[in-house]
Amino acid sequence: MFDNVDLKLSYEEAPGVNLLHDVPARLTRQSETTFPDGTVSISGYLDNLKVRVTGQAVKIQDSSICKWFLGDNFQGLSRGDTKRAIQRLSDELRLPMDRAAVTRVDVAQNFIMRHEKAVYFDHLGSLQYFNRLQQSNGLYYSNGNNTLVFYEKVHEQTIKGQPIPEMYRAKTCLRYEQRYKRRLLQTFNLPELRASKLYEPGFYCDLVNRWRGEYEKIKKINDIQINYSMIKTKKDQANQAILWYVSQRGGELQVIGEIKEAYKRGELSKKQAHDLRQQVEEACKCESFTSSSDVILELDKKVKEAARFYL
Repeated sequence: MFDNVDLKLSYEEAPGVNLLHDVPARLTRQSETTFPDGTVSISGYLDNLKVRVTGQAVKIQDSSICKWFLGDNFQGLSRGDTKRAIQRLSDELRLPMDRAAVTRVDVAQNFIMRHEKAVYFDHLGSLQYFNRLQQSNGLYYSNGNNTLVFYEKVHEQTIKGQPIPEMYRAKTCLRYEQRYKRRLLQTFNLPELRASKLYEPGFYCDLVNRWRGEYEKIKKINDIQINYSMIKTKKDQANQAILWYVSQRGGELQVIGEIKEAYKRGELSKKQAHDLRQQVEEACKCESFTSSSDVILELDKKVKEAARFYL
């Protein structure tokens, strides 16, 4: 399930190798940069994998090891694939890349879905300790150290002019991706994180479980049922009225966003904004007038099956 894996191999881990002399000879499409302090950096490609070399280190960054090894990243690197990819990388660069420090790792899977991407975005709500940002082609949850992203993979590949595997053409391919880009050692509580760790059974399973677990923590938005036959009390009537308003305004996320904006404009006090958000959230959780969405049940099943398959 790995896609991008950024690696940094320092010269201490490759004794006897002159990095600036030996490594660029194995790369194509080279470009050289000399910095004001005299430091030289050479960038090039190992097929479609970007490699940057200085006298101090070799870096693999800003490209997909999965695409380099498997031919596309509609797939994901299994634990065995990851081990073989690192071994091949070591062979082609003639470096011990299993000793390289991991500076980024993405855990991802693509799903062929029944509906357009926006339908799923509208049913994925808040996630504690993460900021939620919805854009035209993606839904982002970020807390500074790692990011969860949902986006339409076919659309992304089309924009980039990349080929689309036949099984994904003319279909909604929703990608769920977890990106670790900062403070990896603190996140995983490790003294070091080297490439060989990625294909250790325990660590690989931990990453897959984290990927599934973060998805499950996202608050799911229920479907609203306007059902006056279920009204038995004044509270039922109040909840139904709120739900009708929410449905007319574009959904729970839209109304919560409007309340937050009103607070920022000074039209509501902090307590008033909190109380109104709480009232909307409680009404939207009311089992008598809401139900689990079919689209979320579909996505739940896909995520669970993917985690089970890769474990």
